[in-house]
Amino acid sequence: MMLPAALLLLGALTAVVAPRLLARADWPDREPVVALWVWQCAVAAVLVCCALSMTLSAAAAWHAVGGQVFATAPSAAVEAYALGTAGPWAATTAVALACGGLWSAAMLVREVGRARARRRRRRADLLVRAPLLPGEVAVSGRLVVLESERPDAWWLPGAPPQLVVTTAALRRLKGRQLDAVLAHEQGHARARHDWLLNCSSALAGGFPQVPVFAAFRDEMHRLVELAADDTASRRFGRLTTALALVELNEHRGVFGPCPTPQAHVPARVHRLLTPPDRLTAARRLRLTAAAALVPVVPVLLAFVPGLRALG
Repeated sequence: MMLPAALLLLGALTAVVAPRLLARADWPDREPVVALWVWQCAVAAVLVCCALSMTLSAAAAWHAVGGQVFATAPSAAVEAYALGTAGPWAATTAVALACGGLWSAAMLVREVGRARARRRRRRADLLVRAPLLPGEVAVSGRLVVLESERPDAWWLPGAPPQLVVTTAALRRLKGRQLDAVLAHEQGHARARHDWLLNCSSALAGGFPQVPVFAAFRDEMHRLVELAADDTASRRFGRLTTALALVELNEHRGVFGPCPTPQAHVPARVHRLLTPPDRLTAARRLRLTAAAALVPVVPVLLAFVPGLRALG
């Protein structure tokens, strides 16, 4: 039974080819939202390949599993999968992939737990530095102003989510620049970018030797910022958003010759000041549809033997 091996090969091929194609393409920076979707579909295809290979290997190795998987399938379709001819590798493959799936789930739980712990610490610190007034209740979208000499602004997810800005940022940002920064942070919140970052970090942390997951994490961190920049620039203009980025990050030394953790900020400012032409709506639709088909390919491959037997 070669189908599980074919699915694993397809997953490995997707993991190798997809990041290279995206790295060579000239459109991800122009359409970060589409690029986010394409990356998610590519990684989903890799995970679907592994899940289907695990399921078919387990069905071939153990009759009890096969009976559950093919419970409603016609006998001709079941025979097409040649479950009885599986070698000893089927059980090993199924167990290895199942362990990988459990490890992925554990890493996701760990990452979500860490994110929640960080939010709790930041929320507790926020209540200490900006306590609620007597009779005041926390509401969703509440703007909190912190006394600080460092210009900064961020969105704090949770229940309820809160938008935080420092007094130094209020002094440095002029007019619509502050509105652009707030729109940027609200763009993160509306798109639930924190979940994308958690999932990508969990995969990269759980499988550090798999390049596609590391690339997925790095691109998620970069693309969500570009997408939020576009959200702000559509409302308040690219120049205003670029100036707001400069004002918020100039003190961090990101525009100097030495690299810093925020080294992507100059590239974001340059992108806002020299905007590339957007793709046409038709091409965006084609890319979105093509990416959505990528995770479907392994599903169709898994059904090929049964469909051939029935038709």
